[in-house]
Amino acid sequence: MTVTAVPAATESEPTAPTAPRARTRLLLTYLRPHWPAMLVGLLLGLVANAAGLATPLVTKWVLDTLGAGESLARPVAVLLVLVVVGAAISLWQWILMGRIAERVVLDARTGVIRRYFAARIDQLTHRSGGELVTRATSDPALLHQASGSLVGLTNGALALVGTLVLMGALDLVLLGATMVAVVVVAVLMGLLLPSIGRAQEAAQESVGRFGGALEGSLRAIRTVKASRAEQRQTSALTTHARDAAEHGLRAARRSALVWTISWTGIQLAVIVILGVGAARAERGLIEVSTLIAFLLYAFGLMGPISELTQNLTAMQAGIAAAGRLREIEAVEVEPGSSPTTTAAAPEPVPPVGTVGHRDPTGPVLTLRGVTARYAPSAPPAVRGIDLEIPRVGHTALVGPSGAGKTTLFSLLLRFVEPEHGELLLDGGRYADHTPAQIRGRLAYVEQEAPVVPGTIGDNLRFTHPDASDDELWTALRAVNLHEKVSGLALGLDTPLAATTVSGGERQRIALARAVLRTPDVLLLDEATSQVDGLTEAVVSRCVRQRAQEGAVVTIAHRLSTVLDADQIVVMERGRIRAVGDHATLLRTDELYRDLVASLRIGTAEPVPAGSAPDTDGRTGSGTLLVPFERLPQE
Repeated sequence: MTVTAVPAATESEPTAPTAPRARTRLLLTYLRPHWPAMLVGLLLGLVANAAGLATPLVTKWVLDTLGAGESLARPVAVLLVLVVVGAAISLWQWILMGRIAERVVLDARTGVIRRYFAARIDQLTHRSGGELVTRATSDPALLHQASGSLVGLTNGALALVGTLVLMGALDLVLLGATMVAVVVVAVLMGLLLPSIGRAQEAAQESVGRFGGALEGSLRAIRTVKASRAEQRQTSALTTHARDAAEHGLRAARRSALVWTISWTGIQLAVIVILGVGAARAERGLIEVSTLIAFLLYAFGLMGPISELTQNLTAMQAGIAAAGRLREIEAVEVEPGSSPTTTAAAPEPVPPVGTVGHRDPTGPVLTLRGVTARYAPSAPPAVRGIDLEIPRVGHTALVGPSGAGKTTLFSLLLRFVEPEHGELLLDGGRYADHTPAQIRGRLAYVEQEAPVVPGTIGDNLRFTHPDASDDELWTALRAVNLHEKVSGLALGLDTPLAATTVSGGERQRIALARAVLRTPDVLLLDEATSQVDGLTEAVVSRCVRQRAQEGAVVTIAHRLSTVLDADQIVVMERGRIRAVGDHATLLRTDELYRDLVASLRIGTAEPVPAGSAPDTDGRTGSGTLLVPFERLPQE
């Protein structure tokens, strides 16, 4: 299966012109699960509207009763009941619709989160972290008001129709003057509303770009300061923020124009009604009480029209957000992943030897003719890889940058899928098992050794949540970190955000997490890249101990890692150039010989097991330890 990025059609979906009906359906997909509660909210709104529509008629009743000199007790009591009942029902509806809105936002955010963690790695890495965060935070927030837009539109439309019908029952001439204003407002709103949606979508895109730039700058804050680039980064980020503000201001202008047109149109209609109505009342064509009731309905038009304007604007924002969220839903997920599952229980890991037909003497991992690329148009990252990883022992991958070492790890961890060839674990095909089953047999430590939010104990238990404290201390002892952690005031409960834990110690915590329970295969992206010279020997000893019990595969950037390896794989330009031990490769492979010669050690003997480097980076025998990534490349 070819590793591909999101198809171009999918990426352009949110911004490409689509029919209004199709864009509205995107929003409805997020509202559909809540339709029973929304129906209750609609009914409550209708009852509140009915109470509001009856108020002007009861007011006319009060005025007519007053003119006739009769008792006002009954009409005033009815008027009070309508006001109290209308207020109570409106409060109930607002609370209900607020609850629905929060649930819609929660469902949208939960869906994005599930999709993220079910997605293939390559589907996420081409987007910035800030952009991904925006899709889970700001975009769902736009659904908050949009969630009640359909109920609001229905209530507003029915209230508008009901008001016009009752106005017609009072006086058709005044209704005609009112309709002119309503039609003009409706036409202008229809012309302006689509531009609000486009402006909202552009604003969200710019916020996503700003978030991505900010996230990257903060992650590299030490480099920024060390490079004296604070002002340049501030200027670049301010440009992104200004762009987001410009798009937001454009959307605000469109919304303000719609609101101004609606309010102004109704105010002009009221003035016309007042003038025409006064003339008709003066000639005795209508009663003063009728004119007052009609004016109350005219003023009441502000409510339905404002509600329609507000909800149409919110719907446009919600449609824009739904389009961006749908792009995330189009992200391809890993085989066996279920992003729609409400509760994702950990997938059971097969016992050792059950993935394939276990052969105690055979390799634990096998790659046969494996070729992989990151996009259909990209050149292969690795080509024709044939490799066997022994069940016990240490295998080191070496080579210049771009040789394919990280891609090889990604294939083993099933972060990417091969275009050609196949991978075997215990003789069983990778494709016959889910990524979770494969990864349950492996342990992985990244070079950067990222930590998850939480305490030291949380990080150590990240792979095995049921691990006991004794197991944690054993793992910490294996990486010579038990004294450091035990000396902390909170011990295992120390937050890893604390400055008391250095970068090298975080890397050892990541290594301790990996060796907490002996995996079949331990994958290390240079476990000694961030540790000091005194600790390097401890970590190397840990690797050697694990290599006596199972398979250890390292991407080696330091000579000490290579010298300890039982099998060294030399990679160049996505291919395996040579495989052998240190002595054999020195005799037979020119690239490996050049790498070693550049370290000025000639054919020096391997560093004895357990020999610790001096603090200046040299071994006790005077061997200079230089990362392989710094070596000359062909």
